[in-house]
Amino acid sequence: MIQLLVLGDARMAQALVDYLATLGIPCELTQSELGVSVWLADERRLAQAQQEVKRFLAEPSHPRYMEASWQSGRADARIDYSKGMTDPVTDFLHQAGPLTLVVIIACLAIYALDAIGLPIFDELAFHPTLAQFTDWQAWRYITPAFIHFSVLHLVFNLLWWWYLGGQIEQRLGSGKLFILLIVGAALPNIAEFFASGPRFGGLSGVVYALLGYSWLRARLQPACGLAMPPALMGFMLVWLVLGFFDMLGTSTANMAHLAGLLVGLAQGWLDRHHKPV
Repeated sequence: MIQLLVLGDARMAQALVDYLATLGIPCELTQSELGVSVWLADERRLAQAQQEVKRFLAEPSHPRYMEASWQSGRADARIDYSKGMTDPVTDFLHQAGPLTLVVIIACLAIYALDAIGLPIFDELAFHPTLAQFTDWQAWRYITPAFIHFSVLHLVFNLLWWWYLGGQIEQRLGSGKLFILLIVGAALPNIAEFFASGPRFGGLSGVVYALLGYSWLRARLQPACGLAMPPALMGFMLVWLVLGFFDMLGTSTANMAHLAGLLVGLAQGWLDRHHKPV
């Protein structure tokens, strides 16, 4: 058997399996600490099953799935998921891919090193002057994204990175997330340098790139499996506007946020016809 996906909601997993059964795609459910796994019993139906899984991830609340359960006579999930609850750490790791976790670890390590007094900022900060843009220290276009100046700054950015980056990495692969990380760090960092100088840092430019990408890609290609609730998008746009009007009570890299959002929207538009992995 081939594992198609793991869901945290047993009822949704059962509905998906019942719907697949109506298409002649036999699947089974198993329970583990990570959740409820959906297994394909007939490997010859893999391509069709994967396509249906992508459609399910794009619109999991569609009536077709629950109707399939009612028609099959199994309105209740056959797995008692309450016995397989995951702990917060396991759930956190399950929702993140390897690149997502590497970036989180890197940001935490850099913050810790800076907190104990090591001159980490000087080594990772953006180029001090415009004249140094072409020198060999190319990492300085990227590394300011890994520097944070307070615990709140760090936690806020890492939670968004985990939520958005983990979703992109799981649905579209580490390669796509890596591209968004590099471009979503370099271009916003350059924009912020011209707006405020070299003393800035934070992953928020990348976060806005992921935000813009997830929102537009989900709208243009629902089958990609990304989801961006309108309320979250609205919150981050309000946060962006408040930053430009200095209404947040703290210094924010406003140009990096705006440039990151534009990077994400541009990449989402370019990828609108790409087939999800």
